[in-house]
Amino acid sequence: MAFEPAGGHLPRPTRKAPPDLPAGLHRDLLGMAWLVGRWEGSGKATYPGAEDYDFGQQIDFAHNGENYLHYLSQSFELGTDGTPVRPLGMETGFWRPQPDGAVEVVMCNPAGYAEVWYGQITGARIELATDAVVRTASAEEYAAGQRLYGNVDGELLWTFDMAARGQPLQSHMWGRLRRA
Repeated sequence: MAFEPAGGHLPRPTRKAPPDLPAGLHRDLLGMAWLVGRWEGSGKATYPGAEDYDFGQQIDFAHNGENYLHYLSQSFELGTDGTPVRPLGMETGFWRPQPDGAVEVVMCNPAGYAEVWYGQITGARIELATDAVVRTASAEEYAAGQRLYGNVDGELLWTFDMAARGQPLQSHMWGRLRRA
């Protein structure tokens, strides 16, 4: 699977191995060790029929010694001084690397979505595409997504392309985060 985000291109990721691997990291997670920890930064969102906005974000990738990562992303509105004002969104899930370099991801969102993603780990670059999106009766229509995560010069850059509300797959959100 190869794709470029609809909104543009990410610079080529650089593989910088952590100086020390996280203690107790399962050997199956070595290809994703660069993700482990807390990342903080900001991003932008745009989509037809909605107002564009900037947001702050915190992403945590944690492990418990098993062969998966726990993922938690929280976004929030920023005040004029750059501090969080109010929550905007949250999602959580599990990232499960496979022996062939593939990755399986399950995520849930309080807006009423559960997603299954499949993708590929290539060095410090992870490409994902939805296989299934399930939504509650009250959730807005959302059909498919693609995501790209990359470690670029020690920063976590990511994009999210989305097909929703009758629109084709297109750029929706992107962010740049630094290790906290």
